[in-house]
Amino acid sequence: MSEHVLDRLIWNALTGEQAGFAIGSGKARRYRSDIGPLAATQDRSRESQADLAALVRQHGSLFIVELEQEARQAMEPEGTRVAKRRQGIQLVFSGERPALDDAALVRLDRDHYPQMLELARLTEPGPFADSTADLGQFWGMFEEGRLVAMAGQRMRVPGYVEVSGVCTLPQVRGRGLASRLMRKVIADILDEGRVPFLHSYADNESALALYGHLGFAERARVWMTLYDAAP
Repeated sequence: MSEHVLDRLIWNALTGEQAGFAIGSGKARRYRSDIGPLAATQDRSRESQADLAALVRQHGSLFIVELEQEARQAMEPEGTRVAKRRQGIQLVFSGERPALDDAALVRLDRDHYPQMLELARLTEPGPFADSTADLGQFWGMFEEGRLVAMAGQRMRVPGYVEVSGVCTLPQVRGRGLASRLMRKVIADILDEGRVPFLHSYADNESALALYGHLGFAERARVWMTLYDAAP
């Protein structure tokens, strides 16, 4: 059976459509540091692990996302250590295109990047850095001039685009802001002729309930591992 493009998602993104954002050579790649710490290897060979270790030494901590069946044990690249490891779920959209008429949504651009980074740091939706939004269009909602919720696009591979950076300030949660933003991002991806997908931590029950309500279904279990340089 041939490998699905989402099975080795980050590698396929960084050696394909988003190669211009990549750092590395050989059998390991990572996004530029201003984009975020996501990285990937071509496989689990010793050569791949050595190339990944070199990236960690040169550029700092890196996140790897692997299918559960492949990542039953974390890799052990020489000179690195596992700083954090959590189970996640990869979900793919299978619903209908959302109907949209939401004048409150604001198209975010580079002028909004500082507020976007502040919101991401406060809410921790996953890896997010100064220029993460260079990867795809983000949308936000503001109250009294402050960005209180956002969602956008991140990784791109043939046929698929990732919905990412979904976050809402705690004081405005429960009002459906994330759902409204996600519907816009989903519609944009579908209008491009691609399928939306996303990732969630496996224990984030509230997020998984929202994603299921919006039309996402589990495709695969994954492990998300953060590697640091060994002391």
